[in-house]
Amino acid sequence: MAHVRGFLHPKTATGRSSLIPSPPWHYSGDLLTVEYRTDPARVAELLPDPLAPAPDDPGAVAIIWADWQSCSDSAEELLDPVRAQYKECFVVVRCSFEGRTYSRCVYIWVDKDFAIARGLHQGYPKKFGSVHQTRPHPYGRGAPRIAPGGRFGATLAAADRRLAEAVVTLREPSETNGFVNGHPMAHHRHLPSIEPGRPPALDELIESGGAAFEAGQAWTGDADLRLFDSPTEELSRLTVEEPIAAYYRQVGVTWNGGRVLA
Repeated sequence: MAHVRGFLHPKTATGRSSLIPSPPWHYSGDLLTVEYRTDPARVAELLPDPLAPAPDDPGAVAIIWADWQSCSDSAEELLDPVRAQYKECFVVVRCSFEGRTYSRCVYIWVDKDFAIARGLHQGYPKKFGSVHQTRPHPYGRGAPRIAPGGRFGATLAAADRRLAEAVVTLREPSETNGFVNGHPMAHHRHLPSIEPGRPPALDELIESGGAAFEAGQAWTGDADLRLFDSPTEELSRLTVEEPIAAYYRQVGVTWNGGRVLA
């Protein structure tokens, strides 16, 4: 019998073809965050048992654009950038479980297959999308500065339809990068059974968070956010009822597993 290797499919004799290497995974990137309030009932409908809405501000939502560069412990991906660089847009709400408040990603779109594979392992509901955001740069007129008056645009599309767009204007430094995405994540890892009518082959509620974190100065400002209808997506159900704030921050994160809650 052949001995095959690899963290995820395809498994081969060498393991070189595996879509993703084993954790830990290291991320460095720019986050553009827009927080707002929607109808709390629209958040509650996205929280399966045994999760419940957050006890305070249950309608708070964060939509986050991220321009990432990532690698495994070997860092070999950084010298082959097609394996390291990707963009994503994810939507986070808050929930509660056994008296503790968690963040939860309810929608997320990425533009690389390896990012989808990592999401399947972590419980993120990742799908392919087209994601773009303005990049800062300290020189020239071809980019905004991370400074008062800096203006950043961001767009999200999937299946040839635009789902969201935002323009954020920075105003001043901030002590935080918002509050919606500020807790450990509570995600479901789910895989239907191959046998019709049988219970899921995998059905776990898990907790995960950063094994290490560092970040630059956060900035806050104002945002103009618009969501659009689509025949295949439901992001627009989280209607923008009340703006909260917008943020820009450069961060570094290491992810190295989680734990099963239920």
